[in-house]
Amino acid sequence: MKPHFHKVPVSLQNSFSIRHDIQENFGKIWHYHPELELHYVIRGEGVRFIGNNISNFSSGEIILLGDNLPHTWRCSDEYFQSNPSHEVEAIVIHFLPDCLGKDILNLPEAYLIPKLFEKARKGMLLKGEHRDKLAQLMLQAKDAQNLDRLIVLLSILKTLAEADDYTVLNPGNVQYQSDESDVIRLNKVYNYTLTNFKKEISLQEVASISNLSVTSFCRYFKQMTKKTYYDFLIEIRVSHACRLLIEDKHPTNMICYQCGFNNVSNFYRHFKKVNGITPLEYKRKYLAE
Repeated sequence: MKPHFHKVPVSLQNSFSIRHDIQENFGKIWHYHPELELHYVIRGEGVRFIGNNISNFSSGEIILLGDNLPHTWRCSDEYFQSNPSHEVEAIVIHFLPDCLGKDILNLPEAYLIPKLFEKARKGMLLKGEHRDKLAQLMLQAKDAQNLDRLIVLLSILKTLAEADDYTVLNPGNVQYQSDESDVIRLNKVYNYTLTNFKKEISLQEVASISNLSVTSFCRYFKQMTKKTYYDFLIEIRVSHACRLLIEDKHPTNMICYQCGFNNVSNFYRHFKKVNGITPLEYKRKYLAE
C-alpha cells in the first residue's frame, strides 16, 4: 500500500511542532513526512506499522521515527472496550533535521546528533532509563514556551543521542521518497498565502493554483494539514499581528487591517481563539518581558 505524504502543521511562530493529543484514535492513514517524529503513547494499545515492522504497542511506549519513514498506529477493539473514555492520548514532537539551524549540526560538540538522525531512519523503540527520562522531558515540552522550548528539545536530542537501550525496528532502509507533486502543490498554496494574506483570498483563487475544484481542494488541504484553508489563513494573519504588536509601532486597531482582517471585532475574536488572550494582553505580556 502506497503511504500518503503528510504536511505537518507548524505555527509560523515556532520552529518545530509539539502536540498533546487526546482523541478517538491516532489517525488511520498510512503516511510519511520529512520531519522526524518522537511519539510517546500515554494511553492506548493496539498494533503499529512502521516501515516493514508490524508490532503490538501499549501505553508508555516512546518511538523515534526518521524522516520519510512510513507509519501509523491502530488501536485494538479490546482497548476501547476496556477503556470507558474511548480515547487515546499521546505527545508527539515533529522537527526537521535543521530546525535549530544547519550550523548546529556541524559543531564538534554536536557530532552525535547527525548520527542519531541516521539511526532514526530505521525507527528506534526506546527502553529503560532513557525512555523514562524522555517521558519526563516530553511532558515538560508540551507546556514550554519561547527559549524553554528550544532548551527542552536540545535535552531531548541529547538523551536520544546518548541512548544505548533501544530496539531498531527496521534493519533495512525503508524511507519513502516524497511525492514531489504534493510538495510542489502545497508550497504553491503556502507561498501564495504568505504573499497575499493582507487582502481577501477566495477559495476559488487557491483552488485554481492547485489545479483542483473548490470541493477537491478543501478536502485535499484538510487531509494534508489537518486544518481548513481558512483556519490556516487566520493563523498566518494572527502570526503577522503578533509581530506587529511586539514591534509596537502602530495602534492595535490599525494592525487589524494591516493583517487582512476586515473589522476589529473579527480580529479580536480570531486572535483570542488562536492565542488564548486578547491582542492587548499579548502586547502587555511581551513588552513587559
